Amino acid sequence: MFVTHPNLSTAINRCVIQCEIEGGVDLRDVAPGTILEVQTMNRVYTVVPQPSGHAMISGHPVFCPNPVLVSICGSTWGGSLLKEQYIGRGMHLEFRHPEYLPITTSRIVEIRELPAGFDRVSQSVAA
Repeated sequence: MFVTHPNLSTAINRCVIQCEIEGGVDLRDVAPGTILEVQTMNRVYTVVPQPSGHAMISGHPVFCPNPVLVSICGSTWGGSLLKEQYIGRGMHLEFRHPEYLPITTSRIVEIRELPAGFDRVSQSVAA
């Protein structure tokens, strides 16, 4: 559990504690081949973490209608503080796209692990 830090403001300490309560996924702890479904206020993204902080991501009609390799920065509360390599409920995912400026999503509502072999097009598990 997070212990409040005397050098951080009360607001930041509160956000970090809230993050632990709401939960999330530390991408450094995710097994290879894991498929995550990240539901934000506006979209549903499919995220397949890769080694070294990269991920294949899809779910945005302009930036990633098809899977694209991005660098996952982490999650933010909307300011400049970033929890690196983390996808957290109540936070905003930030990633670096190869063709666009860094992208920050709307607030994350839910994170689910999908079964291996999940096919978003048919919404089923491949045999």
